[in-house]
Amino acid sequence: MMQIEGTITTVHDNARCVAAALAPDNLRNMDTKAEGDRVITTIMGTQLRSVIASMDDYLMNLAIAEDACSVRKNGNNP
Repeated sequence: MMQIEGTITTVHDNARCVAAALAPDNLRNMDTKAEGDRVITTIMGTQLRSVIASMDDYLMNLAIAEDACSVRKNGNNP
């Protein structure tokens, strides 16, 4: 069976916060880590549609995590 793997790398002011905020939503086929100012997420699967759907979900969660970490960093209350 073919293994499909995709990696998304993004740059953040507080990469550790963003990676930690994403971790609870990771599926078994996902690995997220912070390295310096980057968040690196690898998504694996055997079906292309499933990997693409997981990436789409991840990107929505990433936007929310970035917003949450920006609010936390700036000390603002939403």
